[in-house]
Amino acid sequence: MPTRSLAGGGPIVSTLGLGTMTFGVETPEEEAHRQLDLFVARGGTFVDTADVYGGGASEEIIGRWGRRRGGLGDLVVATKGRFRPPPGSHGASRRGLVRAVEASLRRLQVEAIDLYFVHGWDRHTDVAETLATLQDLVRAGRIHHVGWSNLAAWQLERIVSTARAGGLPAPVALQPQYNLLERGIELEVLPCCLEAGIALTPWSPLGGGWLTGKYRADVRPSGATRLGENPARGVEAYDLRNTERTHVVLDVLRAIAERHDRPMAQVALAWLLARPGVASVLVGARDAQQLDANLGAADLVLADEEVAALAEVSAPGLPAYPYAFLETWSQLDVWRRLGT
Repeated sequence: MPTRSLAGGGPIVSTLGLGTMTFGVETPEEEAHRQLDLFVARGGTFVDTADVYGGGASEEIIGRWGRRRGGLGDLVVATKGRFRPPPGSHGASRRGLVRAVEASLRRLQVEAIDLYFVHGWDRHTDVAETLATLQDLVRAGRIHHVGWSNLAAWQLERIVSTARAGGLPAPVALQPQYNLLERGIELEVLPCCLEAGIALTPWSPLGGGWLTGKYRADVRPSGATRLGENPARGVEAYDLRNTERTHVVLDVLRAIAERHDRPMAQVALAWLLARPGVASVLVGARDAQQLDANLGAADLVLADEEVAALAEVSAPGLPAYPYAFLETWSQLDVWRRLGT
């Protein structure tokens, strides 16, 4: 599997990372271990989890798998903290993060976390306190590199400017939602990352299953799928995403997949890997068979015109002001860099 470097001297990771949000929830431990074995056998090196996945069960499952195989030293393991603060603490405060890191280390059974993501902005904590805490954890050898997830652009800019001014750890990666059906980060967040040299490791690259082609406009999902079990689930909810735009995108995606004789999911993943700033795309699955199919995207390279066709059909358009106004006067060069 190809590899890419994260920003700022960050680790080298496989272009497809294993997302483990299902571990201990939808995926039992034995099946999770099969996924991890398969992922490593296929050349994967980047495993992503969080302290809130399964209430800590995902980290524990990875830790037991690592102990069984003699350690996790050949992999880049990322986890996140912010949303499980101890009583009396805010999530990104010094007290909250130190305890979160120590708990994750115990569950993962490692001495250090390769890449630690702050899982979201904490309006109750001065970002300088968060960054100083992360610096102390780096100096103590408890974490190696720092990332952030689920930010607005002004929050990311505040983090970057505070880090630079104070000599504090700047993020080597940002983990946002990004896919053919959700391109909102391209308005501000992605340009901010490109300017700051921050790599992206997107989550939900298949739009909650929509980009696999398994959901239809005239049939509500049912059965053992995320939307089949809960059609109102999260950002990929059936009534939210069952739009004309979605099905136009799916039509173009299906045509390109047929041209390559590949599943639609692989084409959607390959498109995302071709976007500027993207270092590794997180793929998650309920079982090893589903994971195996998605990992086939690692060697799929789309033609330039195919990448452009998907970008054009999925383009959400620019709000009239200030984006379209500025683009009219050629003041948003980033849109040309993105191929939008």
